[in-house]
Amino acid sequence: MIHIRTALISVSDKTGLEELVSFLVQYGVRIIATGGTAQFIRKMGVKVDEVSEVTGFPEILGGRVKTLHPVIEGGILARRALPQDMADLEKHGIHPIDLVVCNLYPFEKMVERGERDFDKVVEEIDIGGITLLRASAKNHRYVVIVSSPAQYIELMEEMRRHQGAFPEEKSLQWAIQAFFKSSLYDAQIGEYLRQLSSEEDTLPQQITIVLRKKADLRYGENPHQRGAWYEDCHFDSTGFFRGLEIIHEDKELSFNNLYDAQAAFSLVREFQEPATVIVKHNNPCGVGMGSELAQAAEKALQADPVSAFGGIVAFNREVTQESAEVFRKLFIELVIAPSYAEGALNILQSKKGIRLLKASLNGWARFDVKKLDGGFLCQDSDRIDLEEENLRVVTMTSPSPQEWQDLRFAWKVAKYVKSNAIVLVKDGQTVGIGAGQMSRIDAMMIAVHKAQGREKGAVLASDAFFPFDDVVREAGKYGTRAIIQPGGSIRDEDSIAACNQLGISMVFTGIRHFRH
Repeated sequence: MIHIRTALISVSDKTGLEELVSFLVQYGVRIIATGGTAQFIRKMGVKVDEVSEVTGFPEILGGRVKTLHPVIEGGILARRALPQDMADLEKHGIHPIDLVVCNLYPFEKMVERGERDFDKVVEEIDIGGITLLRASAKNHRYVVIVSSPAQYIELMEEMRRHQGAFPEEKSLQWAIQAFFKSSLYDAQIGEYLRQLSSEEDTLPQQITIVLRKKADLRYGENPHQRGAWYEDCHFDSTGFFRGLEIIHEDKELSFNNLYDAQAAFSLVREFQEPATVIVKHNNPCGVGMGSELAQAAEKALQADPVSAFGGIVAFNREVTQESAEVFRKLFIELVIAPSYAEGALNILQSKKGIRLLKASLNGWARFDVKKLDGGFLCQDSDRIDLEEENLRVVTMTSPSPQEWQDLRFAWKVAKYVKSNAIVLVKDGQTVGIGAGQMSRIDAMMIAVHKAQGREKGAVLASDAFFPFDDVVREAGKYGTRAIIQPGGSIRDEDSIAACNQLGISMVFTGIRHFRH
């Protein structure tokens, strides 16, 4: 047990401090504090020793140097069980410090508020506080480090339970929290400074990934795997998961729910028109677009009603009662949308086992990071839009206005289908999707199989170029009217010739959308 006799308090956030100080005084704890904190405590009528009084050295450089002194650091770092350390303290008249309460300058909050004046922001980079955190955490066998006001209640409960002492095993856990807080703080500062430098336009030389557990999950992808949900702690972290809200949870969220929600919502946000996306096993199985959301929902469901069972549904508009009604009789795992009308909530919340999530349509992650054993792959997020001026009709026949609309729709869907991908679309609805195949012709055949006779008159999107003309010729057998693909194969002319022979128009985008 760590017996707490002397506490050093240095906090920028005074939340809960009055209650904590009053409690410590009841247990006879001597309190040392830095300037602003000491003034706060004195106003309570509590005796406090200011750091400058303890060290015999004033705060200097406008407060930049307060606690960086051997009397303070020695009192924290001394190993009580080591005679030489205790002899050093006695020789220099240093008293051990058993409890350090410290939260850092609000660097993150200042940057989040939009402050970009470097001279102002740089003064919120804490030096002494970070040193207090690290020193106390390093010596956690003898010193308790409290790095957040959220820990005050637990600190007081433990001290009551143990008559003024604190468990060593809990001190270790709080030391871990302090080190991670220090790591996050440094990462945020590094990221801010990087944004001011020329490296902002490059993939960084170094990336610090700091994650905070948001929730434990029932399990991972499979029941024998543990799973948890972590959020990115960087102040500039974007992406809709940062502000995600759980509106309703009849059943605990799963690993696969969240992973599929990412795929569904990322795709539905691509559309300006009312759209609905249904995802199964991280691939879209039905996508619909309409003048109203209910129409889009109906199209998405009818695209592949068999695969839609147990799927994830995403909307890019407030979910209306009519849109929710489309899924009343279908078992679905989760719905994610920017908002919900009251009538829609009444319908969806009545469904057994469903989860309802609310997310902003704004906010795209800057980087896409994938884990390898022993490393990571990092790339820019695939946010490139289809530039109209880059679209090139390479056949003698050009798409009709309706075909152009469907081609753009199909191209957006293909971006979110696992490679190799073929997407068949007709009248703002996917009618067949072939996903994740080792050969493109196999993806084509799966898409046709899924179309169930609706493929005639559809347009086709391919996520990458055609190495041969076999997909074009197969598409011609099933009445495909137009094709959109990146182009760039050494055999492009073969595919173009086949299209011309079959009366199919073909458009090159110059953009590839592999998704692994």
